[in-house]
Amino acid sequence: MKPNEHKQQVNLLKERLNDFLETLDHLEPETADLEEIDRLILMIDEIDAKVAQLRNSEN
Repeated sequence: MKPNEHKQQVNLLKERLNDFLETLDHLEPETADLEEIDRLILMIDEIDAKVAQLRNSEN
């Protein structure tokens, strides 16, 4: 992966992480349903997959 492309991917990852944190901040623990929690888990899985992809592209 080219350095500029890698930088873009890292920025995308930062945006996804920021989206996750914003979603988590707005979550009301008392009223959160299973669908909201599943959405958070999906977001974490996507972030994890992207991190793994970036690590593999560095090698």
